[in-house]
Amino acid sequence: MLKVLNGGIEAVVEDWPGRIGYLDNGMASSGAFDNVALGLGNLLVGNPPGEAGIEIAGGYFSAEFGIETVISITGSDMQPTINGQKVPMWQPLIVQKGDVLTFSHFGEWGFRSYLCVAGGVDVPLYLGSKSTCLFGSYGGYQGRKLQKDDLLQFGRPAQSLQQLASHRLKDAVIPQYSREWELRAMPGPNAAPDYLTREGMDYLYETSFKIQLSSNRSAYRLAEAKDLAFARPDGGVAGSHPSNVLDHAYAIRGALNICGNTPILLIADGPTLGGYMCALHVIYADLWKIGQGTPGRDYIKFAYCTQEEAIAARLAQQELLSEKSLQ
Repeated sequence: MLKVLNGGIEAVVEDWPGRIGYLDNGMASSGAFDNVALGLGNLLVGNPPGEAGIEIAGGYFSAEFGIETVISITGSDMQPTINGQKVPMWQPLIVQKGDVLTFSHFGEWGFRSYLCVAGGVDVPLYLGSKSTCLFGSYGGYQGRKLQKDDLLQFGRPAQSLQQLASHRLKDAVIPQYSREWELRAMPGPNAAPDYLTREGMDYLYETSFKIQLSSNRSAYRLAEAKDLAFARPDGGVAGSHPSNVLDHAYAIRGALNICGNTPILLIADGPTLGGYMCALHVIYADLWKIGQGTPGRDYIKFAYCTQEEAIAARLAQQELLSEKSLQ
């Protein structure tokens, strides 16, 4: 059991791949913003890579353990401590009943930390997932972010605590964080030559965009694309701005929505349809980077990617999030 002492800026229960199969009902998939940090953290404590953990955005989360168990902390280094003593990340830790885990704020690199516990976080499945959808107020722990005095239960560990505590990741699999996050992306569905000119597409791939402070689990808003060249003067019957289209489905997670001249990455709890064009789509294997981008500080740059390269990258990530990554 875990008792929340301080919910911090935003702490939510998330699994992976989230709530799949309900986009046509207007329900986003939600799920961990950084599935790599969650997946590697779960490997360390003997869980399947997609098991639910606690996603801590921004920091200031603290909680008290009600049982002895094994945990791991991955993602952004928020200077975690147990009973006031600094503890290492990216490795399993045995905690005792009464131990208090505390996070400071987001680190020099990255924006989200993940707390994984042996046996996983035991919350009810809702439509096949434990993930929280904040914008729909369902799933996870009562459909909301965690707050003071919440009590979370854990599942049964897959091995003895001593066996789990001996797990180690290979050094090469621990991700390197950045201040400029390169996201491989494929053009479309609303791209050149019908919606943007070729110069407009080149501009999206050549420009480094700062992440706006207004970003959240629904959308990562980027700096205005001032020199974006559209292929048409307006949206016709869809609206006066050339970014307007007749309402159509958004290919979340990872669509780059163009709203006016503002590029917006639709992710996690993002809208499932709307009336703006989507010029690029971030590949599955790079989705994890988006949630580690710090709003107001970090930058995003897109890199052209083919479908074949995207498939190969996805297969490589599947292998990364397997027991092959353990020493």
